[in-house]
This record gives sequence, C-alpha cells and structure tokens, in this order.
Amino acid sequence: MANSTLNYFILGTYIQVGTLRYLYFMFTLMLYIVIVILNICVIVVICMNRSLHEPMYLFLCSLFVNELFGSTGLFPFLLVQILSDIHTVSAPLCFLQIFCLYSYANIEFSNLAVMSYDRYLAICCPLQYNTYMTFNKVVTFIAVIWFYSFVKFLITLSLNIRLNFCGNIINSLICTNYLVVKLACSDTQVNNIYGLFGVVLSILVPLVPILFSYMRILKVCFSGSKQTRQKAVSTCSPHLASLLNFSFGCCFEIIQSRFDMSGVPGVLRIILSLYFLIIQPLLNPIMFGLQMSKIRNKCKHVLCHQRLTCCRDLTG
Repeated sequence: MANSTLNYFILGTYIQVGTLRYLYFMFTLMLYIVIVILNICVIVVICMNRSLHEPMYLFLCSLFVNELFGSTGLFPFLLVQILSDIHTVSAPLCFLQIFCLYSYANIEFSNLAVMSYDRYLAICCPLQYNTYMTFNKVVTFIAVIWFYSFVKFLITLSLNIRLNFCGNIINSLICTNYLVVKLACSDTQVNNIYGLFGVVLSILVPLVPILFSYMRILKVCFSGSKQTRQKAVSTCSPHLASLLNFSFGCCFEIIQSRFDMSGVPGVLRIILSLYFLIIQPLLNPIMFGLQMSKIRNKCKHVLCHQRLTCCRDLTG
C-alpha cells in the first residue's frame, strides 16, 4: 500500500558488530578530524597569502571547501549510525543527505574540469593566460559551478519529495537517489528521465573541457621543450591523479547502485561505495599541498613560524 507520509528509511547494509562499534566510531571520527584539519589548513594558507591569490589556487580553494562540504554531508551521519542499534534515518534527513552528497560530486567534477582548462591555458597559452583567466572570470566560474549544482539537485529533491513510497528499506550505508526512487510505487517516469538527463549532463559537460585540455597539453608536451614538459608534469600530475581517483570511485558507486554486486565481498563493497566520499577529501589536500611548491613552501613557513613562537614562549 502506498505511503505518502513516510517518516523514515531503514539502512539495510549495516551489520551488528557489538563492542567493535566503538573502535569503528573512533577510527571514523579521527578520519573526519584529519580531513577537516588538512582542508582548513590549506584553505587558510591560500586565503592568508596574497601571492597565492592566483586562478589555480582559487580553484583549489573552491575544491577544498567542497571537500569539507561533502565530508560534513557524510561523516556526522556515519558516526551516528555506527553507534545506533537501529539504523534508521528520517525522510527529510535522507533527502538532505542526497542533496549534499550529489551536489558535492557534481561540484567536484565540474571544479576539476575548470582546473584542467586553467592548466591548458597556463601551459599552452602562457602569454595570454592573464588575459583569459582574470580574477573576475575565476569568481564567475566558481559561482556558476556551485549555483548550477545546487539548483540541479534542488530539482532532484523536489521530484523525490512528491513520491509515494511502498517500502522503506535502502540497501546501502547512506541515502542514494536511485535506491530511494526504486522504493516508490507512484509514477517515477519524470524522476527517471530527469535522473538520466542529469547523469549525462553531469558527466559529458565536464568531460568535454577535460578531454580537450589534456589533448592539447599532450600535443604541446610532445612538440615542446623539456622545460615545458616538466612544467606540465609538475602542475598536471596532482590534478590528473585527483581526477582519476574521483572517477574510479564514482564509476563503482554508479555500477553498484544499478547492477547486482552480490558476487563482490560485502566488506569490499562497503569500502568502495564510500571510496569517493572518503579518499578524495583526504588525498586532495595532501597531493596538491605536497606537489604545488608555493603551497608547500607557505605551509613550511607557517609551521616554522609557529615553532619559533612556541620556543620563544617557553624560553620567555
């Protein structure tokens, strides 16, 4: 029977682990704290140093803010569920998590796409770079990415809220749009069409500048000087690693939600389903922080300054 006033969903993937839940809770909490500290540190370094107020670092700042946004949409929810005996989530909170996590994924991929175009201009058109990539254009790019992603998934949210549900068991650790819509017994044709359109749009639109940019960068690398190749490798390697890492995680999540994955071990399936939501926010500040010399040097300067201040306080 249809239930138009469904109050909660049951998350069916959680298993009873007894007292081990406290160990898992502490590990998850520590992981969340590390992600927050790493991303905030790099954001503060970029914002506080005027020499880093360049297009590439502003895009990175947007990327790190998005890592905090996505992590906050996941980790507090996970921490509550780990300690709970009954793994239920209220319908409004479930819809809110869908909005946060899907917006995060769309912003992430779009941000990485714009960064690839920025690297193309820096490597292939260095003389015209400052003309093409002005501060106003950077702010416009970032604002459009965030606004477009929020509007896109607000529409998804509005389509989900109107549905009548015949079931309330979601076979996942978190709320996912596809699995929630599968529980509906009312007409989901509009949701399915918009969902398919949204997936194609979310993948193809960012993919075009990514492929275009890297094809041009590769062309310049093969025909350019050794210095040009070194510059391309140093600036593109963390971006490319981040892009491939995120794409792998998203691909597995899409495949898992739509196909029978019972042949995959349960623990591995759980880890891979959260891969792009956990590893991406953790690795991005580390990869970009270590690879980008300006960020690395500024971080070292801040740490050295803090150590000197502490030593003066102790000796004083």
